[in-house]
Amino acid sequence: MNQLEAVVVGVSAGGLKALVTILAYLPADYHLPVIIVQHLLEGSDSFLVDYLNEQVSICVKEAADKEAIRPGYVYVAPPGYHLLIEDERMFSLSMDPKVNYSRPSIDVLFDSAAFVFQEKCLGIVLTGANRDGSEGLRNIKMNGGQAIIQDPATAEYNIMPLAAMSVVKVDQLLALDEIGKYLLELQPSNR
Repeated sequence: MNQLEAVVVGVSAGGLKALVTILAYLPADYHLPVIIVQHLLEGSDSFLVDYLNEQVSICVKEAADKEAIRPGYVYVAPPGYHLLIEDERMFSLSMDPKVNYSRPSIDVLFDSAAFVFQEKCLGIVLTGANRDGSEGLRNIKMNGGQAIIQDPATAEYNIMPLAAMSVVKVDQLLALDEIGKYLLELQPSNR
């Protein structure tokens, strides 16, 4: 297995609790960037980033256009913008039309991550009430990456995990705590 370069996460309804549960496992010096699309209403304030920073050790920030992607950060797509990853391992923000009724769209992030990171990408679909993320997660798998889906039985809203399961041969189906532990286990042990 090639060394991962990025973790991309898609989440919608029920996401706040899900994100806190997973990110609480990650240390401040986590060795991978974690890039998140949480469906937010356009014009939303910085509550999500502020709240997550109060709850977890790793630094959470809103992704900025042309910002270089660095390990040890959780990046959140800003409300009203699609978040894409460019070849140079930096972010690009777009106001292109909504995809799956959403901007930011999980599929848009996942598609660009699949193209840039290929087999060094881990995609995760969590709780949500629509199909966004399914096709993007399938693209991550088709490019050699890993796919994890939150066990629908444990999701606050199971539509998004079920939709992803219908099109992706998942590597792991896990509860939130198990996803957090899995991400922590990816951290190299101190020598």
